[in-house]
Amino acid sequence: QVHLVESGGGLVQAGGSLRLSCAASGPTSFDTYAMAWFRQAPGEEREFVAAISWGGAVTDYADSVKGRFTISRDNAKNTVYLQMNSLKPEDTAVYYCAADVSVSDYRRSYDYDYWGQGTQVTVSS
Repeated sequence: QVHLVESGGGLVQAGGSLRLSCAASGPTSFDTYAMAWFRQAPGEEREFVAAISWGGAVTDYADSVKGRFTISRDNAKNTVYLQMNSLKPEDTAVYYCAADVSVSDYRRSYDYDYWGQGTQVTVSS
């Protein structure tokens, strides 16, 4: 069982930056888990944002955030990060961290068994 807790959300003006963190705990090895960020805006379906492989060598990004967001991980701290720059109002959503040992498609939400409670990101225009 993996317990995920997100932090770092908040209110920011368009063009600003935020860094989200996701801390993992549980009786397992964090460095065996692929990690991802998804987001869900009001009235919308949950969508993929970014993912990173267990060792950090492979990353994947949604086209809408490529070049603006960076996912990274610190396996010594059991933490994954999402650096968000040049934020836009359309980035407003609840951001969720997800984890799983075996992921066939990083962009597919149902490949992930473990989810955090989410952190709100609001970007004002």
